Amino acid sequence: MKRNPGLVILVFLIFFVISLLTNVQGPLLPDIIGSFHLSLAMAGFLPTSFFIAYGVMSIPAGLLIERFGEKPILIASFVLAFLGSCLFVLLPVYGVALFSLFTIGVGMAMLQVAINPLLRVAGGEEHYAFNGVLAQLIFGSASFFSPKLYSYLVEHLGPGAVSIPPNFVIRSLASVVPPSLAWISMYWIFTVVTLAMVLVLCFVRIARVELTEEEKAGSLGTHRGLLANPHVWLFFLGIFCYVGTEQGVANWISAFLQTYHGIDPQTQGADSVAYFWGLMTVGCGVGLVLLKLVDSRRLLVAFGLLAAVTLACALFGSRALALVCFPLMGFWASIMWGVIFSLALNSVAKHHGSFAGILCTGIIGGAILPPVIGKLGDAFGLRLGLLILFLPLAYIISIGLWARPLVTNATVGGPKAADGGNGVEI
Repeated sequence: MKRNPGLVILVFLIFFVISLLTNVQGPLLPDIIGSFHLSLAMAGFLPTSFFIAYGVMSIPAGLLIERFGEKPILIASFVLAFLGSCLFVLLPVYGVALFSLFTIGVGMAMLQVAINPLLRVAGGEEHYAFNGVLAQLIFGSASFFSPKLYSYLVEHLGPGAVSIPPNFVIRSLASVVPPSLAWISMYWIFTVVTLAMVLVLCFVRIARVELTEEEKAGSLGTHRGLLANPHVWLFFLGIFCYVGTEQGVANWISAFLQTYHGIDPQTQGADSVAYFWGLMTVGCGVGLVLLKLVDSRRLLVAFGLLAAVTLACALFGSRALALVCFPLMGFWASIMWGVIFSLALNSVAKHHGSFAGILCTGIIGGAILPPVIGKLGDAFGLRLGLLILFLPLAYIISIGLWARPLVTNATVGGPKAADGGNGVEI
């Protein structure tokens, strides 16, 4: 495939849409609890139904892409997201919500697997690192934008809305969204956006990407060999703990602030979630600089410890402290995914594509921890339920202590190749 700046822009757009659909669940959760009269445990199963799709589809998606190519999988992904969103707005009940979120999650999991190799080839291998970071910044900007969009919609569509809708979008949504379910308007937006992406992709020419041997999903035998290695499971658990912690915080911020500090989830609560993702984006930029100065393992330990202290302040501090510390958790979490992923891949000598698929399956952590927090919250209160997040944070910190990669991150004046680590050659 030739270098294609237009296709790079399309991939960036896909990153934005993925984030828009994925990271709005936290602000919506208090409204969903009220609309469907849910317990905290039942509410926790909403993110579960979404993120469990990553555990189901990450490896099969790689195999499907190798067989059919990128374009059919991209179109199929957005078709699934469109169907899931459309079903939810037509039948807004709890059971349908679970199925719809799983359907959307399958589509998002397939997209995540497809677009990274596409970005490498369309933008050029020599620009992949830069484009990858830029894609994450775009991803973060959408995570910041989606709670703001939610607040805007419910402000103009909810029971207290002004009598005259201010624009065509609001007027159109007002004709199909009852004021008592104003939050459903987000899924009408998703329905339109995903349908538009299907149409765009149908008319865009996308040549098939030739994957390197290291990028291919690999055979079942390769996966069996990797799964027999305890180091693979240790790093899989690291990704599991990171995503579980990220989603455990993001999904329950708004509900916690409403429960313990009386904060309106549609305004300040949504803003706190937006700033969580916004500070995560800022942290990615700061992390790029720090990784040129500090060994990634030390940075992981430092950020993990600071995240634990910040979480304690958010849970047991004052209202003002909670409003600062919950968003700040996004900053400390910002480098964790990239560092854990790189330490994992740099700890094996080959089969990186297959290993990456296994690691992406660890995203299922986002499906497990939120309902566990909800269940504990029903029994002991949400504050005590969120205490479970100190366990995955402790494991993330431990990775920085026991990881021995074959190659460490290059720092100014530091080692650029092997550092005598005892990584595993598979």
